[in-house]
Amino acid sequence: MTVILISGSPSPASSGARLLHHIGACLASHGHECIRLQVRDLPAAALLHGDGSDPAIARALAQVEAADAVVIATPIYQASFAGILKCFLDLLPQEGLDGKLVLPVATGGSQSHLLALDYALRPVLSALAARFILPSIYAASSQLVWHAEDGLQLDAPIASRVTRGVEQLSAELFALALRRPRQLDPLTAIA
Repeated sequence: MTVILISGSPSPASSGARLLHHIGACLASHGHECIRLQVRDLPAAALLHGDGSDPAIARALAQVEAADAVVIATPIYQASFAGILKCFLDLLPQEGLDGKLVLPVATGGSQSHLLALDYALRPVLSALAARFILPSIYAASSQLVWHAEDGLQLDAPIASRVTRGVEQLSAELFALALRRPRQLDPLTAIA
């Protein structure tokens, strides 16, 4: 099953981008193919003008459409998710997440932004017709420590939430695969 990891962070070395990378590695260890999409790398003019015909934007939208699940990570600024991420989400068709499992992830300066995922991002994901939105993972900056030698270190409560989120998403993906009708290979199908 394919999972697209969408980073809505404007910074390449943000704690959210590192957490998303960690989640992607965990999902890959469960046997899922992970594709990374950094919204900040998309052409700014096309993104801001809603130009879905731009080749890079069209490619990113096709990747979202082809994915079985979406893990979407954003920093929380001013009690909401990143504006650059909103620009990208606005380019998706009205039912752009139809049939997809979604795991929202966010980072912020303190626990006071914890509910921003539920009252800002979750309604947008619902409006895009996500099949199932898993419980959000929110981490304050103090709960994520980066070491050049050891990589990202998660506080125990965040590590536990990440483990639960990855396991739930993986289980839902495998269940979804079992429910899908199998494609018959015309060369081996018995007439």
